[in-house]
Amino acid sequence: MLEIRGALFILLTLLSPAVACSQTQVTDQANPLDYVQQTPASQSNPASAQPSDNTPVAVPRQNPAPQDKKDDSQGQQTKRMFWVVPNFAAVSANTQLPPLSTREKFVLATHDSIVDYSFFTWAGILTAQAMALNSDPELGHGIVGYGRYYWRTFTDGVSGVFFTEAVVPAITHEDPRYYTMGQGGFFRRTGYAISRAFLTKTDAGGTSFNWSEVVGNALEAGLSNAYYPPQERGLSQTARNWGTQMESAVLNHIFQEFWPDIRREVFRRK
Repeated sequence: MLEIRGALFILLTLLSPAVACSQTQVTDQANPLDYVQQTPASQSNPASAQPSDNTPVAVPRQNPAPQDKKDDSQGQQTKRMFWVVPNFAAVSANTQLPPLSTREKFVLATHDSIVDYSFFTWAGILTAQAMALNSDPELGHGIVGYGRYYWRTFTDGVSGVFFTEAVVPAITHEDPRYYTMGQGGFFRRTGYAISRAFLTKTDAGGTSFNWSEVVGNALEAGLSNAYYPPQERGLSQTARNWGTQMESAVLNHIFQEFWPDIRREVFRRK
């Protein structure tokens, strides 16, 4: 997973009061991925016989006024958070979906990374942050340094997504998607979001240790030894990278959980 650092955590802290007071009834919503098929609602057939002259004709019932419609925006996910953070793996609240096949897990990872503009944009933002913090001074500064930071950040992101959403889930038969709770108190939902970094749904519908997240991020941290400067390699640095990736996974789940609330209460979108 791409690294989501302190700035976003501070943003969530500032927005938590608005989120906490916005708990309402949750309704169903389809998975944001386009390739997930939903069963259409059945339609009733009109009567085949026409009424006679003496048969009273029922007057169609008026549709309720727009203000009477139920707000169905609670817990509804979008494909991106803040329009620049990929969010294709998030499932809206109160939605149960069939398990993904191995192919669909790779399709999900592809949507969440290399085929969407938001992934490239988010990688650029993280690259600028890394340069500002001088996290890898060996990579230099300026345009050349930015390019060196960018392709490494981009590679970190792609490998992390594919390890955690496709490769390891295909082996362990786990569901890599995040199922939004969408209701309950702020601390309850936060605890649930944190737990999803270590617990996940299986393809069989049960719950298991989240090998996809834990092992997938370890594989990504180990792979980074192949393309970072020698000063940024080694066992201790790999362990730190793994810890950073797990921290990012936790923060990402927290934002996935509260993104529908932030979008509705702060950005006034339904």
